[in-house]
Amino acid sequence: MAKIYAITNQKGGVGKTTTSINLAASMVAMKRKVLLVDLDPQGNATMGCGVDKHEVKLSVYDLLVQQTPASEVICKSKSGIDVIPANSDLTAAEVELLDVQMKEKRLSSNLASIRDQYDYILIDCPPSLNMLTVNALCAADGVIIPMQCEYFALEGLADLIQTVQNIAKVANPKLEIEGVLRTMYDPRKSLTKDVSEQLIAYFAGKLYETVIPRNVRLAEAPSHGLPVIQYDKSSKGAMAYLALAGEILRRHKENNK
Repeated sequence: MAKIYAITNQKGGVGKTTTSINLAASMVAMKRKVLLVDLDPQGNATMGCGVDKHEVKLSVYDLLVQQTPASEVICKSKSGIDVIPANSDLTAAEVELLDVQMKEKRLSSNLASIRDQYDYILIDCPPSLNMLTVNALCAADGVIIPMQCEYFALEGLADLIQTVQNIAKVANPKLEIEGVLRTMYDPRKSLTKDVSEQLIAYFAGKLYETVIPRNVRLAEAPSHGLPVIQYDKSSKGAMAYLALAGEILRRHKENNK
């Protein structure tokens, strides 16, 4: 049965979607069956996997609001990742779910029917703590938090941790922080080192050893509708996400012993 990870941080521009796409692709390269759920109305994860968000007949909106079976919404991408796509239709979902019973469990209940078909399900969350993010957290086993090593990133982290703890308390007792990932890492900056040291002290075993560097190839790949491992597999970005996938698979294996 698939391990489900919500990839989230309410701060925008920290590498959530980049991580969702490239971690999924790296896991596929390691012969794992992966489903990527795009929960961001911008649909960037959808496009970054090579699925045209404007052309899809069904999206995650249909899954959440119309209760369309997940198996009918899944798209096969050229990158080898199965995708539940998102587009601007999703902006209406929050309003339409307001009066629905168990609205925070819609994603969880709809993924249940396909969970045994995958090794991992990754959920790319929007950059806010809204009902879509709550749905992701109620469906997930663990939370992966990408963050830049800068002052304001640390400020928002406390709110996110509080939200995760609250949802674990009232709606999803299995939910925990799986790991914190340092992204856009530039070791030449003293602030990067300072924040990194604080994260090591605060998160201890939850902080991934792998760091994701600033990398031009990583930034270019989405415009080609490809994960970086397929755009330039020898790039530092591709190597970093392969290392991250390996670290997560090892952790999962050790925890299942």
